[in-house]
Amino acid sequence: MKYALILPAIIVFLSLFSIVLADDVVEVKLEIEAVGGIPGRDKQWDWWQARTAFVPTFFEGKGARPAWITTMSETGRQGVHNFHDIYQSLSRDGGKSWSVPQVISSLKRERQKDGYEVCAGDLWPTYHADSKKVIATGKTFNFEGGTKENRRREKVSYAVMSPRDGSWGELRFLDLPAKDHSGNIIMAANAGNTQRVDLPGGDILLPVRYMADPDKFNYTSIVVRCRFDGEILSYLKHGSELNIPQGRGLYEPSLIHHDGWYYLTLRADHSGYVTRSRDGLVFEKVREWTFDDGSLLGSYNTQQHWVRVGGGLFLVYTRRGADNDHVFRHRAPLFIGQVDPGRLCVIRSTERVLLPEDGATLGNSGVCHISETESWITCGEGLLRLGKRRNEVNKVHVVRVREVGNAAARN
Repeated sequence: MKYALILPAIIVFLSLFSIVLADDVVEVKLEIEAVGGIPGRDKQWDWWQARTAFVPTFFEGKGARPAWITTMSETGRQGVHNFHDIYQSLSRDGGKSWSVPQVISSLKRERQKDGYEVCAGDLWPTYHADSKKVIATGKTFNFEGGTKENRRREKVSYAVMSPRDGSWGELRFLDLPAKDHSGNIIMAANAGNTQRVDLPGGDILLPVRYMADPDKFNYTSIVVRCRFDGEILSYLKHGSELNIPQGRGLYEPSLIHHDGWYYLTLRADHSGYVTRSRDGLVFEKVREWTFDDGSLLGSYNTQQHWVRVGGGLFLVYTRRGADNDHVFRHRAPLFIGQVDPGRLCVIRSTERVLLPEDGATLGNSGVCHISETESWITCGEGLLRLGKRRNEVNKVHVVRVREVGNAAARN
């Protein structure tokens, strides 16, 4: 009998503790500013999966200075996943101006001997401080006869760029074990659209998804610890195998390290999910994203990514319920909201619009960490063949997010 009385008291105590944790989250005020964007090329193509890497020292001629490098996929508006070559655009003035996008010759879509056309895609370039190189991680798209996509052939792809001369190496692939910890096959693995964490010493925690059953397009997500020797990315180990049985499972995972914890957000067809870990490999049970009032966040079937700025943790996402039922999968506006790390929820009162809805989808974004007080969000408009702007040229938006003031001023 006494245990029956004690248990409710414990639950009440833990609930009060959660409330205290929520009250203890210090709201970080943000300044959101549009930076000069990158115009599209013509009405037949969109720049998609656009993401930016900040390089502290980029050599140009006899001098060296910072550079911002944005990679993007040349994407046809007809059909699904009509991805082609990878282009890049550079800024050397803090995003005020950008160079005319140029194709990266080593990452062009190519026809192979078996008739498949293969291209890199869903790339996320990030500066690797230990090697002083940029590593763009992602996946391959594989088209039988140049038209029919075969998702079972996907691989974890990556390419390395040297800031010493701006050259990109060839497309490489990460070798993974044949089976996972449960004895299931690891098939169609890829790191498309995933945000990674670079560890002290140079190892990389790379989120990856894969099919554990060759007959089901249901994905399991993991975080892989990799070693990088300056050229080659090598598998060391992986941790929890995260899955739900609904739809396509859990995919496009993104990772961040914040205040001693690793946080992982994951896409699902019907919702978005989140979990956390102490070591970046072994994670708690996943839960659906909610606001702090307990209501569902409403993000579904698209990416969410992390921002860490001013000592706060933030989520970048799209969602239902924003007068956007006319938008494909509600993929606009693009929002940012501060996260309560203790309760793993978005604090509704902190939600801000990063990019307003303007007749384009905005779900395929990327985050570039500049400093502890500044990050950039890059997003290519998706015009496809739908909506009022279907005959316009698209644009890559770049938005600067900065902490208002500084930690010393707040204290």
